[in-house]
Amino acid sequence: MQHTLYKYYNAYLLTGGNMGNRKENLLKAKTLIEQECGIIKKASSIYETAAWGVTNQPNFYNQSLELHTFIKPIELMKKLLSIENKMGRVRTIKMGPRIIDIDILLIENFICNTDVLQLPHPALPLRKFALTALAEIAAHAIHPVEKKSILQLLQQCTDNLDVNKI
Repeated sequence: MQHTLYKYYNAYLLTGGNMGNRKENLLKAKTLIEQECGIIKKASSIYETAAWGVTNQPNFYNQSLELHTFIKPIELMKKLLSIENKMGRVRTIKMGPRIIDIDILLIENFICNTDVLQLPHPALPLRKFALTALAEIAAHAIHPVEKKSILQLLQQCTDNLDVNKI
């Protein structure tokens, strides 16, 4: 019997941004996440989407990542926020323009509701851009609250914003 001292978590992230060199910022975020948080096993294509929520701003580039990490979920969120800060993220307007945004969409069947972290991401079933990128790398992952696969959620999503693969 094999004993494991540490459990690794299978986390699905969404990176995005609409300021500066969007593609370069996603690449830099991916590099920093791998340096500081674990191993990126899969990365989706990059998608361009009109802003969701606050719409009078530049289009976003988004990419979903599958991360294997030994960092517990709340600590992982703190590390990701630290990476955003290192990259120059300044929080002024909620859902406003940003150089980088790193969200945790899902971590296995983990459900959490704290000031630091809400899992699964509460807006995931509503956002076509997030579901599209996530479905590319984890179509059959099950949303622990909705009890549906990511592909099923994407097929049922009523968000009509265009999501275009770069």
